[in-house]
Amino acid sequence: MNPVIDGPAVTLNDGRVLVVGGMVARSDGMKLKTNVAEIYDPSTNKFTATGSMAEPRFRHTATLLADGRVLVTGGADLSDGFDNQATAEIYNPTTGKFTATGSMLQGRAEHTATLLPDGRVLVAGGFGGGTNARATAEIYDPSTGHFTVTGSMAVTREYHTATLLPNGLVLVAGGLNDGGAVSPSSGVMASAELYDPATGRFTPTGSMNAAREWHMATLLPNGLVLVAGGAVSNPPTTLASAELYDPATGQFSSTGSMQVARSRATMTVLTGQIANGAVLVAGGDGLTTSELYYPSTGKFGAKATMLGQVSAAAALSGGRVLLLGNPAMIYPSLSL
Repeated sequence: MNPVIDGPAVTLNDGRVLVVGGMVARSDGMKLKTNVAEIYDPSTNKFTATGSMAEPRFRHTATLLADGRVLVTGGADLSDGFDNQATAEIYNPTTGKFTATGSMLQGRAEHTATLLPDGRVLVAGGFGGGTNARATAEIYDPSTGHFTVTGSMAVTREYHTATLLPNGLVLVAGGLNDGGAVSPSSGVMASAELYDPATGRFTPTGSMNAAREWHMATLLPNGLVLVAGGAVSNPPTTLASAELYDPATGQFSSTGSMQVARSRATMTVLTGQIANGAVLVAGGDGLTTSELYYPSTGKFGAKATMLGQVSAAAALSGGRVLLLGNPAMIYPSLSL
């Protein structure tokens, strides 16, 4: 794959994977964003170029919509860091092209974008620029192509996670609160909130056992949410611990720790009878190892060394996972 591309990856409805945007460092150390996008086709095991975005983006989001298109939002402004992108665009897999759509109400990077059961997308938190994290949230409606304001979170959050629960609520957990008028106290947080699309409001839920930013979270087949790893800043520490959120009780409980402390890693639920809901955790902060979490035992195991670092991951058919990097790699569930 193109070494420039280290942005998010999205599995399309036809089984191909869209990888879009990212950042490359020049020989003089200057960091540049890219608008390049590529498609991985499992049937040919090759990457090919597709249409480019209207704007270069880094630390943006890419969300598969219910109609099969992909919504790309925001991104970091690397020129001065004080005016992150509010623009958004739509990728159409049929035409292979990006087209502009309505802009967000606020510029954001390091935010989350979650597809809701009704087809709309919740965009929450993120970094506005400078030292300006967001507590605000907004809703994108594909039928109108516009963003509208919705309820705000209790605190500013960036580097947090957002997970759609089986009951239709969205769990927002952890992240960095950079202070300011909305959140007088600052730091990495253990707190969590639930967004209800029916009311457009966030409400508190149980806090995590550990404060985390840059952590990983995913919904397990049993309806629980696995949260693992991350980092804290005082003192600077990368975490190996993990915990489970139970939507029925609104509480987090500890589970087995990872074999390696990780932040900014990828987390993918494996499918198929052999995988049995195991979760692949790969890479993180320059690491070249992966490991598996087994929900049936609550433990991590099967540590393996990869061919290189990983920037993103996407599920493929047959229980496989595409790990993006240089080189790109395929994790086969049959190796379980």
